[in-house]
Amino acid sequence: MARTRTRLLSSPPYPVETALRRLGSNLRTARLARNLTLDEVAEKIGTGRRAVADAERGRPGTAAAVYLALLWTYDLMSPVLQIADPAADAVGLASVARRERARTSTSAGLDNDF
Repeated sequence: MARTRTRLLSSPPYPVETALRRLGSNLRTARLARNLTLDEVAEKIGTGRRAVADAERGRPGTAAAVYLALLWTYDLMSPVLQIADPAADAVGLASVARRERARTSTSAGLDNDF
């Protein structure tokens, strides 16, 4: 059965495509700065050479695990832990605050007299 490609993989939004290419370029620079070959890095993360090369090209179909494993290999994981941090999500925090305010209102006609 042929595998179909989604539009996201064949034609991602421009900001996504740009970010992937930049990440890939940065990963390649990090690998070269450490004087590592594609084969050495692939062996360390337990994947094939092609997966590492695809990540370095910023290919959208490359698994997120490959990108994260490469960051781990180069000891660059700490910034990743800040991505989508709920404590830094202004929109999410505002939404939670609105819901909490809505729940804290009490009905004037009810009492707790049993």
